[in-house]
Amino acid sequence: MSSTRVRARTLYLAALFIFTVFAAQLVRVQAFDAADNQRAALTKRLNTTVVPAVRGRILDSKGTVFASSVERRTVTVNQNAVKSYQRTVDKQIVTVGVVGAAQRLAPLLETTPEALLPQLMGTSSYRVLSKNVSPAVWRQIEAIGIPGIASEVTFQREYPAGGVAAPVVGFVNAGGNDATITGGAGVEQMQEAALAGTPGHSAYEQARDGSEIPWARLSNVAAVDGSDVHLTIDADLQWYAQNAIAEQVSKTGSISGAILVMEAKTGKLRAVASSPTFDPANLAKATPSQLRSSALQDVYEPGSTAKVLSIAAALEEKAITPSTGVIVPNRLRRGDTTYKDYTDHATLDLTVAGILAKSSNIGTILATESVPASKIEQYYRAFGLGAKPGTGFPGEPAGLITPAGELSGSQRFTQLYGQGVSVSTLQMVSVYQTIANGGVRIAPRLIDSIDGPDGPTTPPTPEPTRVVSEQTAHDLGAMLEGVIGPGGTGSKISVPGYRVAGKSGTAYRYEDALRDYSGYTLSFIGYAPADNPQFVVAVILQKPALTNPSSSGLCGPVFANVMNYALQAYRVPPTGTPSPGLPLTISTLPGGEAPVVIRDSRTNG
Repeated sequence: MSSTRVRARTLYLAALFIFTVFAAQLVRVQAFDAADNQRAALTKRLNTTVVPAVRGRILDSKGTVFASSVERRTVTVNQNAVKSYQRTVDKQIVTVGVVGAAQRLAPLLETTPEALLPQLMGTSSYRVLSKNVSPAVWRQIEAIGIPGIASEVTFQREYPAGGVAAPVVGFVNAGGNDATITGGAGVEQMQEAALAGTPGHSAYEQARDGSEIPWARLSNVAAVDGSDVHLTIDADLQWYAQNAIAEQVSKTGSISGAILVMEAKTGKLRAVASSPTFDPANLAKATPSQLRSSALQDVYEPGSTAKVLSIAAALEEKAITPSTGVIVPNRLRRGDTTYKDYTDHATLDLTVAGILAKSSNIGTILATESVPASKIEQYYRAFGLGAKPGTGFPGEPAGLITPAGELSGSQRFTQLYGQGVSVSTLQMVSVYQTIANGGVRIAPRLIDSIDGPDGPTTPPTPEPTRVVSEQTAHDLGAMLEGVIGPGGTGSKISVPGYRVAGKSGTAYRYEDALRDYSGYTLSFIGYAPADNPQFVVAVILQKPALTNPSSSGLCGPVFANVMNYALQAYRVPPTGTPSPGLPLTISTLPGGEAPVVIRDSRTNG
């Protein structure tokens, strides 16, 4: 075989081999890898976007909107596509590109063509031009028809009521304009699951310039909008209470204040006002203390408003009656501690009703110390102290009650008149609600209803619980009316036309930052009408900048003002029966003598 034929055959075999390999590769690509290639191409063309759910509204009990979400648009650009923008000039189609696009868009986006032009130039397939664009403006932009200009739906959180109930309503994170916003505080955080809804998604094929290919939408899952949350709060009463406490905080130089209004028969919170407050639409200017709801989240030593607790325990345990006599000295010694009243006095011959009316610490100790500490603790806890009130509000405190077995010698007695324990305003309002409701405690409620997919629902609440007998509650109520009556510490407090029952409290204020006491906490808590209670109102002032501040003098008038507004707003009929007028001293008892008289039988412990 000649060398020529050998070379030819070799070349033929080599060519055949190359062709075979090429053919096999072609078959593999077309037959076996086709599906993979199609998937890869589709992935490259596929654009998936999240369809945000509309966050539910927060409303008051009558439908006034506290928080809502409004549609906004984020305008974007595909810089590769906008280059081909054309306009008709003198009846001729002219490519004006990014310069022409900038001139048309700038006025609508509230900028200048010079500032907008750099954002339109380049090779990016996605760039944000402007956020928080209104739907009306977007419709104008869309009508221009600039290729590559698109928008994404977002929702901006708005608070039409401004600072009214702001610490309760709360706020959302991310400035309120993100499609994935979540609650950051207050009810916005508390009811996140109900308010948020479920986002949907949309997937479509896009052309090289980023525009959607007609008839190439692959999926479209609709979003499920969030539920509306209705609060028990009455916006009008809230506004009134908020103004009242803000004015008194300013007038007294207090560092903060709170007012809480509760329906006596339902436990519904009709007003939860704090001062200072904030504007949820302008969080940047808010301080941490302004963001808190002091009525729901802060704790304090209640002082004399808590005397009803130890006296309730002694009444229920049959250790005393309202007419039990108590000889009250100017000083009382127990162990190594000497106790005194707010002001010095001669020895007093008071009834238990008089002890509460005069707010005597010594008298309270003498009247209630026979009840074991374990029993006192039991009643405190039954009234709701030492446990979270159960509204579900973020940061809701349990307060602090020292277990009976861990009490120090002095704390055993100071707790009887409200020092050495810590409570929230809501807890103390719940105590007075229990008394006003005939001894039956109803858990406080902040959420009225939730408008879910299946209609309105009411969150479950614990069953009402009887804490003390109806007789004990009646006796306490009569004694609390004595506080407001002649000779009581609150005798200047009145709501014209209505019987009122209530109690003032003054306690040293503990400051965590100082790890010491500084200033006072002043309070007044009461209910009306005393013969048919409808509302419980609490007023708290923290650290007023006054010498020898008076709870009745500073909190009492605000209490009367807000209580009067609530009674009038809800058209509560005036009282039709007289106050019981319990005797405050032994000498004014029928016959001039108490059936039982308690005296200090100890000389030193």
